Amino acid sequence: MKREILFVDDEPNVLQGLQRMLRPLRDVWNVKFAEGGAQALQMLAEAPFDVVVSDMRMPGMSGSQLLSAVRDRHPQIIRVILSGQSEKEFILEAVTAAHQFLSKPCEAEVLKATITRACLLRDGVSNPETQALVSSLKALPVSPSIHAELCDLLATEGTSLQKVGQTVAGCLGMSAKVLQLVNSAFFGLPRVVASPAEAVVLLGADTMKSLTLSCQIFQPYAGPPSEIAWREELWSSSRAGAERNEARAQSQGLDARASQASATVGLLRDCGKLVLAAQRPEAYAQVLDLAASMGWSAAEREVFGATHGEVGGYLLGLWGLPSVVVDAVIDHHAQDAPLARAA
Repeated sequence: MKREILFVDDEPNVLQGLQRMLRPLRDVWNVKFAEGGAQALQMLAEAPFDVVVSDMRMPGMSGSQLLSAVRDRHPQIIRVILSGQSEKEFILEAVTAAHQFLSKPCEAEVLKATITRACLLRDGVSNPETQALVSSLKALPVSPSIHAELCDLLATEGTSLQKVGQTVAGCLGMSAKVLQLVNSAFFGLPRVVASPAEAVVLLGADTMKSLTLSCQIFQPYAGPPSEIAWREELWSSSRAGAERNEARAQSQGLDARASQASATVGLLRDCGKLVLAAQRPEAYAQVLDLAASMGWSAAEREVFGATHGEVGGYLLGLWGLPSVVVDAVIDHHAQDAPLARAA
């Protein structure tokens, strides 16, 4: 079955160029074009689409505004920004609306690989409702204690980015978001970044302050005490998983970069649990009740039609995190999967 892709740009010549560039993909993609956000929303209301790729700066309705509307009205759709705007303020404006960011000009192979990868990961989550709850997520909730610590660090003059990075690397929600940003095409890095601490240094102090303070993308979870306790246990377990993976990688003689990637797998491997619990807390309570008798993964598949590994891998893949991390998160219950993949 062909993928249904909608490209949105206010410049007809840009759309014509995309049409020419994508003609070789006509056997696998059914591509449509819209001149602006209003036309795009009308087309989305009339026919189903798998992916929307939008320019950022458009008159009347920006790409961020369009993709925010798509997220709310059609949450299952994969959302990509394709733009020549590289200022950080534009990226931060769209970071809760777009899953991934690509820069103009973009080669056809890069565009094809990005969209194909995201669609394949979505196919791994067979339940449409679960697909939608993953792709509609703006950001993962973060640990209240780590959020408070980060706010204090950012408010203290002279705090080093290395210290900020160490703090962020202790929270799976913060780590996933900074890795999404730093690996976007707008930053133009020559290699993928799998270390949250390194990502913080590359993003810089101003971006971290925006994420935490002004844009408030890092939101501490505020819920019933019983849920907070369960999630704090999950956050603590994820930190322990990062430390354990890094120690194992070092004991096997892996280099620093591979050890950091392995630590990130340990940190993020259970992020799917947080996705499901954050988006459908009552349904996840059923998982907690069923897990004792039928096992965690079986209980998740019973309730959501997918395991937390598949859900977490889909989210991280949607956000453009390195494949070495995404694939290991999906397979993390296999013996030694994190180290084998990270290496």
